[in-house]
Amino acid sequence: MSQNSTKPDKLGQVADAITGNWVDNLAPIKLRPYLRLSRADRPIGTWLLLIPCWWGLLVGILEDEQVVANDFWLLFSCSIGAFLMRGAGCTWNDILDRKIDGAVERTRSRPIPSGQVALTQAIVWMMVQIGLAGLILLSYNFNSIILGLSSLFLVVIYPFAKRFTWWPQVFLGLAFNWGILLLFVAHTGSLNWPIIALYFAGIFWTLFYDTIYAYQDSQDDLIIGVKSTAILFGAHAKKWLLSFILFCFVLMAVSVFVVTQERTILSKFVSFIGVLSFLLHLFSQWKNFDANDSQVLLSLFRSNRNAGFIFAIFLCLAIWV
Repeated sequence: MSQNSTKPDKLGQVADAITGNWVDNLAPIKLRPYLRLSRADRPIGTWLLLIPCWWGLLVGILEDEQVVANDFWLLFSCSIGAFLMRGAGCTWNDILDRKIDGAVERTRSRPIPSGQVALTQAIVWMMVQIGLAGLILLSYNFNSIILGLSSLFLVVIYPFAKRFTWWPQVFLGLAFNWGILLLFVAHTGSLNWPIIALYFAGIFWTLFYDTIYAYQDSQDDLIIGVKSTAILFGAHAKKWLLSFILFCFVLMAVSVFVVTQERTILSKFVSFIGVLSFLLHLFSQWKNFDANDSQVLLSLFRSNRNAGFIFAIFLCLAIWV
């Protein structure tokens, strides 16, 4: 690799990318536009797709009290799979939204509207990512494979949601939390209603954080006719955000309560502390919410990685106590 192939590339940077990210500074120059298309320079989306996968696996282990060798493969492979499928989903979104993105200040620097990647190249890149993720999925049990393939419908439909409903965040929540179900089934072999309750808790979590995120674009979205919960809620955001927190908390608490029925008192206690800690993190975001401050909105949105980590860490502790 030549020395020039890894120099910082400021001309191609995307507006809301993290300053000094590895894509713009370390990745080979020819690969950078494609990695930007996959949002590799903005890893928060990968975290928000991956963390629910970890929740599903950990809850499965917590329920049947078994850690097997395959769980370590599941833990590793779902991390790679989340990166690939988030990249494929973002590529698909940008293919469909290329004209909309060109009209929005925050998104016009994305690879397709800025001319870094041609439409045909983007389609090929998307298929490569889906193909690699599919190879990982084939290593899972049969029920997981069927469940994983069925998630493609949600990936396909999400970019269209903002064109026909004020609630596109619901479709994002359905897709981004699918990993809860997938990894639970990959470990246990089947679904049950407590894990479905956790899945719906994740959907309310997504409604919470993606509504916060959507307020950044609400003015541009109004002009170009794109729908979102941010536009729907307007000045009443905090009331809605609080309701999402409460629904998320109740569903998560019920799920954990049922799953830990056969566990020790200490394990139950640690699990519920995890739920409460997660709740407090969301409530702190709610207190600091400012619909008119884009920097605050982006910071709050990104902090949800830590919120998800908190619950995952307490689930780990609950397994071992």
